[in-house]
Amino acid sequence: MTTLADTTITVELPEAFDPRWSRLPGITVDGHRLTLDPDAYFFRFEAHSWLLADWNLVKTELLPAQETAESAVEQFALEFIKAHAASTTDAAQVLATAWQVYAYLFRDEHLDGLGLPQITADHLRMLRQAATLMALNKVESDGHISNIGPCWFFPAATSVVFDLDEEMGGMLDEVYHGGWFNEHRRIESIKAHAALGGRLVHGCQSVPEQSGGVVAPYGTAMPAFRDELAALKGDLIDRVYAHRPIQN
Repeated sequence: MTTLADTTITVELPEAFDPRWSRLPGITVDGHRLTLDPDAYFFRFEAHSWLLADWNLVKTELLPAQETAESAVEQFALEFIKAHAASTTDAAQVLATAWQVYAYLFRDEHLDGLGLPQITADHLRMLRQAATLMALNKVESDGHISNIGPCWFFPAATSVVFDLDEEMGGMLDEVYHGGWFNEHRRIESIKAHAALGGRLVHGCQSVPEQSGGVVAPYGTAMPAFRDELAALKGDLIDRVYAHRPIQN
């Protein structure tokens, strides 16, 4: 693994990424090896540290924990982060941890419960890969968005990489943030995202808004986050779509 002292971010992941990720600037895929050039990849890259907790510790201590009338799942996730998370400048470790988080959240056993027969195991693979890259995005506690990459805008990024039409791209985005509408998946998401130092928050109200998501620290100023995202997202979405292959 490399750190931000190096020119690029390189990580070996358990799953081979689709080579079409190279359609987006700054991404190189060589089987299981993923390399990012931050200067080319990010729209904005101001923060070079992230909060991480050990995934194995999350699995053994947090995932089995049960909510009670006295202790909500958000409360013990926050307590876990305070006790076990630490700051890192190793962006590759962020990607490696994120892949573990999303391999858990987008595992095949969820397919039967989605109520979306169009979504297949291959679509979950797309979600795992896009969400892994999303983990490098960052919003500060005051609501300022410090890191923005193409995968902030899920439907746009996945349409470019995986040749999805607008309808399927939107449906994939619904699965991504569908934890808001399924309590079991929401609880899983809160626990799992503790490994990435926060909770998954969305700027969108529905698929067409395409305001995406980021793992944000508990206590983040959401009004400032919402306003800044609303001001910049239109231009950035257009810049993502500009990398769609030209159809003959």
